[in-house]
Amino acid sequence: MDSARTHTSPPDDVRITAPTGRALATEAVHAGRDDLAGQGLHAPPIDLSTTYPSYDSRGEAARIDAFATTGAEPDGPPVYGRLGNPTVARFETALARLEGTEAAVAFASGMAALSAVLLVRGSMGLRHVVAVRPLYGCSDHLLTAGLLGTEVTWTDPAGVADALRPDTGLVLVESPANPTLAEVDLRAVAHACGSVPLLVDNTFATPVLQRPAEHGARLVLHSATKYLGGHGDVLAGVVACDEEFAGRLRQVRFATGGVLHPLAGYLLLRGLSTLPVRVRAASASAAELAGRLAADPRVARVHYPRIGGAMVSFEVHGDPHAVIGGVRLITPAVSLGSVDTLIQHPASISHRIVDADDRRDAGVGDRLLRMSVGLEDVDDLWADLDRALGERPSGAAPLREALSRAE
Repeated sequence: MDSARTHTSPPDDVRITAPTGRALATEAVHAGRDDLAGQGLHAPPIDLSTTYPSYDSRGEAARIDAFATTGAEPDGPPVYGRLGNPTVARFETALARLEGTEAAVAFASGMAALSAVLLVRGSMGLRHVVAVRPLYGCSDHLLTAGLLGTEVTWTDPAGVADALRPDTGLVLVESPANPTLAEVDLRAVAHACGSVPLLVDNTFATPVLQRPAEHGARLVLHSATKYLGGHGDVLAGVVACDEEFAGRLRQVRFATGGVLHPLAGYLLLRGLSTLPVRVRAASASAAELAGRLAADPRVARVHYPRIGGAMVSFEVHGDPHAVIGGVRLITPAVSLGSVDTLIQHPASISHRIVDADDRRDAGVGDRLLRMSVGLEDVDDLWADLDRALGERPSGAAPLREALSRAE
């Protein structure tokens, strides 16, 4: 949606229920930690071991054979850090609970997670991908360049069914999309996919606002670097899915080594506990800023999704680079989902690697700015934006009057 006044983010007084039946806020705090009290612990432990002792080599051989066959997590004590880690497993358990899937598999980054999915499907001879733009710039590049031997057909959501081929292994969408915040009817796309797995990049929405598995997606991808971690201090990716696909992903992770460090797993589990609170608070500020931007004569267009969220994109009449150079409280940097507000120019940075014509066709224009709203006071953020946007056109109505007319 382009209107800043028609979003439908969840009100603060609505109980958002996780797939387990408990409130999402409760699951965010307790998932992955259920066994701690029984161990006499309050905070989750961090297991930094890379290897683990075992005096039963025959038993180890049997467990490794079982892993090689199904990719199931080995029973009993850990074997080796590349097969799995107890701290990371806690985060995987928690994220799967929040997304409503059987399992989740964590990786060293979001791109490592997407690469693993493509490798799983490619190993089955299913190298064709159907994708909807816009996507995160590096995801777009990975598909377009065929770096993993894939072939991509770009289409709009209505064209997904017609784009499928016998060798199609995956349909990929991002909703809300990076950076235009365009939304996709996930249930309709999942129906169009038939038996082909639908992968939804849910990084912007998080399970607080949207759970794609409930709409028919088989795979849910997160750049966990963003909202799941939430503090700009961890790099990670994760795929929530059914146990069968998770087994294949674990095998690829073991073979390629794209494992998540245990400390990162610990930080992610800690980040999940405040995820609902952070997303709601940042979303409220984002909606307010979207409204102010929409009423501002220096702004040509505002993009803000119907489901709400903490991301706002807007196109300026003036020089977007001057806005980037003019902020002082807001941080001009890539990434998103941190407690502080970040702003960047997608055509110069996050989507620079995408062909210029493809960028523009996907709505990523040269005057578009993408802002990840954090937890600062909304009036302080607006004061910084107002200053960075520069002089108002002569004769323009004051903001308060413009907002009153817009309502």
